[in-house]
Amino acid sequence: MDRIVITGKQPLRGSVKVSGAKNAALPILASVILGGGECTLTNVPRVVDVFTMGKLLGMLGATVQADGNRVVMKMDALRSPEAPYDLVRTMRASVVVLGPLLARWGEATVSLPGGCAIGSRPVNLHLAGFEKMGATVTVEHGYIKAKAPRLKGARICLDFPTVTGTENLMMAACLADGTTVIENAAKEPEIVDLAAFLVKRGARIAGAGSDLVTIEGVKALRGADHDVIPDRIEAGTYLAAGAITGGDVSVEDCRPQHLEAVTAKLREAGAEVVEGKESVRLRAPARLKSVDVRTYPYPGFATDMQAQMMALMCVAQGTSVITEAVFESRFIHVPELQRMGAEIKVDGSHAVVTGAARLAGAPVMASDLRASAGLIVAGLAAEGETDIARVYHLDRGYERIDEKLRGLGARIMRVKDGSSGVASGAGA
Repeated sequence: MDRIVITGKQPLRGSVKVSGAKNAALPILASVILGGGECTLTNVPRVVDVFTMGKLLGMLGATVQADGNRVVMKMDALRSPEAPYDLVRTMRASVVVLGPLLARWGEATVSLPGGCAIGSRPVNLHLAGFEKMGATVTVEHGYIKAKAPRLKGARICLDFPTVTGTENLMMAACLADGTTVIENAAKEPEIVDLAAFLVKRGARIAGAGSDLVTIEGVKALRGADHDVIPDRIEAGTYLAAGAITGGDVSVEDCRPQHLEAVTAKLREAGAEVVEGKESVRLRAPARLKSVDVRTYPYPGFATDMQAQMMALMCVAQGTSVITEAVFESRFIHVPELQRMGAEIKVDGSHAVVTGAARLAGAPVMASDLRASAGLIVAGLAAEGETDIARVYHLDRGYERIDEKLRGLGARIMRVKDGSSGVASGAGA
């Protein structure tokens, strides 16, 4: 099992290119189940979650051919309507195959999802929506079983703007009879990207990116080509990495408008942030000021950037309060940051962070995907060597992050368990 080893205190400088958005690619890949000919995707990130989705689609009957960041796919026949536990347990986003299976093939059996250990993320909102569209849904022995000879349009009001729920219901509605209206829909850019792809294929969708999405069902979809949007969380992670090291970093091939909540907080903390058409440049002082952060659904501050921002606040001047308002149990990385000398006190959904003059490198363990990124950000600023175990979480969502950080001058390396050595690279 791989580990990431970092020798910190090296200011990052230079430019880095952002990969395609994992959270956009996954539902777009799942939408091949809706049929309609061959689809070609570009800018697809080469990360474990994407490989897992490809494997799952193959089991269901799709053909998926990948060449670098290009994927060609189609699904002419159903091999099986079941998404098994062995695959779904590793990636919660696998649940987005439920809607397309139900819409096109009339049945679906999908294991209750797993993924990161960041608390309960129930799929009850998805299931209630499918029931309103006429499906019969049961949960038996850890599997969701849904049947519907033909889904019917319905008005669905979500109790919470769930991203995967909005995506699942939107895809299902594309082939339903009549019109479906999703109220309190999630507004994330990844949903807008999925809708754009579906519209290219002949779907009739209006309002994606707002809290009211209307889908008029069609008889069939066609094939289409699509370029996946850049990953806003990866872009934000590199900005945080530049900020914590007092660096000068330009993040290229990104969408600055998707990063506004993050860049606003970085400016408030004292960094200089300049936005281009498809780039963001950050120049940071040796030490930033503390700022309060509250996570919130888009366009608020993304929960997926909370761990990275907490790492930044661990060495900022003053005291900050970080409030996690999206997921419970998403402060699992706090004890690992404390091992590095961070002063953090957790009270329910609030973490009070008192900035320290220094962090010290230590052996730490990643608990989930974004916690892994937070520990890397902290390690870049720590004195000595930080050894991060269980980085398979990291590989689920970041494409070559260690290589990209080395390109900015970070002293970071990937090693196998049982190996040792000082992190090296440009600037070492």
